[in-house]
Amino acid sequence: MTTSALRRQVKNIVHNYSEAEIKVREATSNDPWGPSSSLMSEIADLTFNVVAFAEVMGMVWKRLNDHGKNWRHVYKVNTIKETPLCLQGKHH
Repeated sequence: MTTSALRRQVKNIVHNYSEAEIKVREATSNDPWGPSSSLMSEIADLTFNVVAFAEVMGMVWKRLNDHGKNWRHVYKVNTIKETPLCLQGKHH
């Protein structure tokens, strides 16, 4: 486990983030690689639950407002937004 992943886990516990918020944080992390398609699919599935949808969108909004050294958060949120399966609805 990388230092950044460990730090992210500690923050998730300290801030009592929900499963949906944790998945968005993972997908929009500062790691140099993008989110996996399976993680994107999990986030898309969560958006069909009213409570989880609100949590996903809250974390997306928070990440969109990051700046400076956290520029990857903003970049990766835009990646999530442009993924048809994620925030635009998934057809079953």
